[in-house]
Amino acid sequence: MPCAVWAVFVEAQRVPATVYPESYFPDAASHMVDLERREQFEDEGAHFESRYFFTLVWLPPAESSGRAERFLYEGREREGPDPHGILHAFVDRSDRMLALLDGFMPEAAWLDDGETLTYLHSTISTRNQRVRVPEIPMHLDAFLVDQPLAGGLEPKLGDAYLKTLTITGFPSRTFPGILDDLNRLAMPYRWSTRAILLDKTDATKVLTKIRRQWFAKRKSIAAIVREVMTNEASVLVDNDAANKAADADLALQSLSADHVGQAYITATVTVWDGSASLAVEKLRLVEKIIQGRDFTCMAESLNAVEAWLGSLPGHVYANVRQPPVSTLNLAHMIPLSAVWAGPERDTHFHAPPLFYGKTAGATPFRFSLHVGDVGHTLIAGPTGAGKSVLLALMALQFRRYAGSQIFAFDFGGSMRAATLGMGGDWHDLGGGLTDEGDGHPAVALQPLARIDDVDERKWASEWLGQILVGEGVTLTPEVKFHLWSALNSLASSPGHERTISGLVALLQSNALKQALASYCLGGPYGRLLDADGERLGDADMVVFETEGLIGSGAASSVLSYLFHRIEGRLGWSTDASGH
Repeated sequence: MPCAVWAVFVEAQRVPATVYPESYFPDAASHMVDLERREQFEDEGAHFESRYFFTLVWLPPAESSGRAERFLYEGREREGPDPHGILHAFVDRSDRMLALLDGFMPEAAWLDDGETLTYLHSTISTRNQRVRVPEIPMHLDAFLVDQPLAGGLEPKLGDAYLKTLTITGFPSRTFPGILDDLNRLAMPYRWSTRAILLDKTDATKVLTKIRRQWFAKRKSIAAIVREVMTNEASVLVDNDAANKAADADLALQSLSADHVGQAYITATVTVWDGSASLAVEKLRLVEKIIQGRDFTCMAESLNAVEAWLGSLPGHVYANVRQPPVSTLNLAHMIPLSAVWAGPERDTHFHAPPLFYGKTAGATPFRFSLHVGDVGHTLIAGPTGAGKSVLLALMALQFRRYAGSQIFAFDFGGSMRAATLGMGGDWHDLGGGLTDEGDGHPAVALQPLARIDDVDERKWASEWLGQILVGEGVTLTPEVKFHLWSALNSLASSPGHERTISGLVALLQSNALKQALASYCLGGPYGRLLDADGERLGDADMVVFETEGLIGSGAASSVLSYLFHRIEGRLGWSTDASGH
């Protein structure tokens, strides 16, 4: 192996994801929906998800180079290498590498001690389990190894047959994510890509040698002798050798311009199974995908153990493949994008994800509303694509969270069945979907019922001010005084008398009375806002149907009041404007 300074290992592991979370649902409808989804998940067969690891390996400079450096700088007369300085340099460069990755992979983070041990164990064992950091320090081989390795033409790790496929040839052109189909396979595997990086000087030497070799093959020895004898240039040349010499020259130009680097790349995929025939079938599926992208690959036999060792992180001496490959092609080969399975837990609720969905291949999709403590979500799609069905499903599955409350503003009655099935309250604000005598009482709101509380009275003053502005009334200090005086007088009245009609009767301004007349009984919006008792219910699931309300003059007032009531249910303190 050439003397290289840096090596990187990019590994993708396909691991089972077969656990469907257990949750308690407070009603039969949501519980039955979750049971159906559980059965569907289990009937689909095996599910897998991918995990990705990036390992850096650094070979410290030779001691002879360090000795020469001590003669060039003052104050470095210390004999022998400085291990602490070497470690500090490695950590510093590794952190700089992570900072570069953070620009397009913000989720990338260093593994802690326990995660590092778990990852290392997963590379040398077929058992998928966590490894804890031992309380008493010990060597890694003392507690990581739990399965014996048997060599030969068909090596075994424990009771499982190991099959390794190595990429030996590359297509003429590559593109990002060229091997992304491997991320959709429904079986466990280890896809390891090792790149032994060459510095610019070594890469130039290697490429120059390759260019010289191919350039020399353009003409045979006989053709060269004929040219010397006849003093005429040979017409026939080996065009394939000429083209490859030109490719090597282009690679040298890109290297000199610092556009790319060069590396010795070894890419392998390892599968395993307790049955040798099934392991071969798995390897054929991998081989089909790789060959379908015009790669040349080889199922290892005599070199099987060596190929497996070369896939282990930190092992840079086994199964080195030549010639060098551009780092741009390396970036196209490694798994930089894949199907996202979603978080295993909702970090905001410290509970399972909202629901399990289906995505490409055998990868499940765990859907959670929250990113941190933010749960804002936008659902977009064409008419009839199922947006309303998805919203109803989200409401049904949200019942898995203890103490949850659901408030929804619907249009077209799409959530009516789900709401009633969960024993929730469904309110038709516009009355367009409710027939007389169908068992659903008309919605009645009493916005001024709680104005005996000072804070509620302040909110009511602002809410009424917004209504007056909508009716064309300018909020002068005099208007605000009239409103506040009437509210103070109304606050001492019995609860059933704290209505908008009662407020109008106490107002001392005819202009204000006329502005609020539409919201009193007898007006177009009095049926909704001027009730002497409120019927909203106290269920954990409340849906407001807005089809008959949207577009009317009372829409903003009704919605503003309902937002205020919801905020009160949630324990928030806000003013009439929602602040």
